[in-house]
Amino acid sequence: MTFIHHTGETRRGRRALVAGSVGNLIEWYEFGVYGYFATIIAARFFTPEGGSEAEALVKTYASFALAFFFRPVGAALFGRLGDRVGRRPVLVLVITLMTVATALIGVLPTYAQAGALAPWLLTFLRVLQGLSAGGEFGGAVSVMTEFAPPGRRGLYGSLQSFTVALGLLAGAGAAALLATVLTEEQLGSWGWRLPFLLTLPLGLGALWLRLRLDETPAFMAEAARETPPPREVARAVVLGAGRIMGWAAAGYTFLVVLPSYLQSSLGATFQQALVATVLANLGFAVTIVPAGLLSDLLGRRTVMLTGAVLVVVLAVPLLNLLQESGVSNTVKGVAVFGAGAVVGLMAGPGPAMLSEMFPARVRCTGLGLAYALSNAVFSGCAGLIITETIERTGSVDIPAYYAAVTCAVSVPALLTLSGRGVAEEAEEKAGRTECG
Repeated sequence: MTFIHHTGETRRGRRALVAGSVGNLIEWYEFGVYGYFATIIAARFFTPEGGSEAEALVKTYASFALAFFFRPVGAALFGRLGDRVGRRPVLVLVITLMTVATALIGVLPTYAQAGALAPWLLTFLRVLQGLSAGGEFGGAVSVMTEFAPPGRRGLYGSLQSFTVALGLLAGAGAAALLATVLTEEQLGSWGWRLPFLLTLPLGLGALWLRLRLDETPAFMAEAARETPPPREVARAVVLGAGRIMGWAAAGYTFLVVLPSYLQSSLGATFQQALVATVLANLGFAVTIVPAGLLSDLLGRRTVMLTGAVLVVVLAVPLLNLLQESGVSNTVKGVAVFGAGAVVGLMAGPGPAMLSEMFPARVRCTGLGLAYALSNAVFSGCAGLIITETIERTGSVDIPAYYAAVTCAVSVPALLTLSGRGVAEEAEEKAGRTECG
């Protein structure tokens, strides 16, 4: 009987990993595609007669930032639902919302076709994407970490970040492929719509997986327990947001904003910029799971601090390599790969770290809000801040400064983490999980 029970639990855990990670991959592919086509979207939706390309790009990133600011709303809304009704309904709702919103972007009329209505329609769909992405993180991380065996929450949680990397990588790969096989005119006219339309069948597949998902044992066990004091939860949300602000800022600077920066500031072609982004996301993906596994052995603090400090030290030198005309493409490729790899050291342990800050009764809401707030401010505004600051100052080092400063601010918050590693798993198993 014991063997059968453990086999059943293992099967449910694997199903949860697949449903959470595959759905998460597709959701972040959908979310990332917008960033990779930012320059084309700027030209099609934000450039009326007489408008400049720089102005259009700023408006595009303003729409990008707006979606991020709706993520805390989505985290609160869907997180509350996830803590009251269950993790499964949330994951079903958010993948449906994201898929519909993203597919509709693929059929939107442009400014030339619909005038001033076009950017407003695009922004509305971006808001829906933001609400969905806000609910995705809390639901997916709760499911994946609550099904994790003792001593493996870092590994299981890292798969959330890993599938974010794969999703962004898939989006960048699709954009790079289209840039290779289509002419610039074809890409700008209709080719950019294809990655958005592809989300419809992908999203339906993820929805099918999530409909087969079981509810987590932690939610079933904690549903009747008393909710922690709101002040205690709010304190943990703020602290959690501070611990991941460097991950949020550096991640979107190196993994999403990079293509537009290379084109607008360094004169790279669209294809060259996307190849660089693919390399950065590959570096990111390579280190995430090992970093999560290491955090189970060495502690979340050690691994995440290493990543934050490396960004502080290496951000400016890495960006300077990209700016040097005499440096070979191979060396530049290694530089962007390394930039992504360093961010992965923070992203691997990050989900488990946030999950361990909140008891199951408020976990979906708490970790979702911490992640969404940090990303709204430091990721969603990254493209807008970097593009506008470069435009005003003329300094092409702004992306490196932005990533380095935010990671430096994260260091004190990360130092408050316990360095116990596996001992945190034992505490949760004994029922002593706390906010903070």
